[in-house]
Amino acid sequence: QGAFFAFGAYASYVLLNKFNAYGLVEGAGLLSSIGIFILALIASVILGLIIGLVLEKIIIRRVYGDHLKQILITMGSNMVMLQILILIWGPNEDFVPIPGAFDGSFMLGDIVVSKFRVVAIIVGLIVLAAIQWVMTKTKLGIIVRAGVENPETVQTIGYNINRIFTGVFIVGAALAAIGGSMFTMYKMTVYPHCGDEYMIFALIVVIIGGLGSITGCFYGALMVGLAFNYVAFLAPQLALGTNIAIMLIVLLIKPKGLMGR
Repeated sequence: QGAFFAFGAYASYVLLNKFNAYGLVEGAGLLSSIGIFILALIASVILGLIIGLVLEKIIIRRVYGDHLKQILITMGSNMVMLQILILIWGPNEDFVPIPGAFDGSFMLGDIVVSKFRVVAIIVGLIVLAAIQWVMTKTKLGIIVRAGVENPETVQTIGYNINRIFTGVFIVGAALAAIGGSMFTMYKMTVYPHCGDEYMIFALIVVIIGGLGSITGCFYGALMVGLAFNYVAFLAPQLALGTNIAIMLIVLLIKPKGLMGR
């Protein structure tokens, strides 16, 4: 997913720079900023969907059921896609402008709050709620969960399991691309390996929360984020190690994660 994250970041980078060339980003008002922000997310989602669909159809579908091959194939594909990014945009960091209304900060009592952090929290909660609703309240979500648990039965009752897996894969790619888009606007920079740097945190979050649990991942993300920032403030070199230690402790107490099934 690291490459999808990075491609999503670059999709937003390209769109924002195109708009900024006409003076429509850094000096944008609230409504214009919201519109440009949504367009940047849409660009990232579209690119993530396209790349995810192509990769799944050509490569991933051939190794369903063989977990070791899946790991090796996805790792290899990730490295190839990263080299494509470097070939197109180069290995260096590039500046990314963000919509003017989301730049800067404001005071909340005695606390300085970044405007874009508020935007990121809102977007994150919307995405979380949407996924939770689809997976638990809709027929599609029930079919997807059943397909993961017992694909043969789902196939027997008339559903195309390959189509289901394709949909899940490309939606996952699109979600990773959204993460990349949010990252590049928050950091105001983009570089080819940005996805790899944050995928370790995603892995820790999923392991802590538990596979198959969206709510568990939410709690895992809170634990990882809070622990990392508090420890980084006191001892930066121990921040990542603290997250790994928390993951190991959770696995010792609850091997399936906090809310794993």
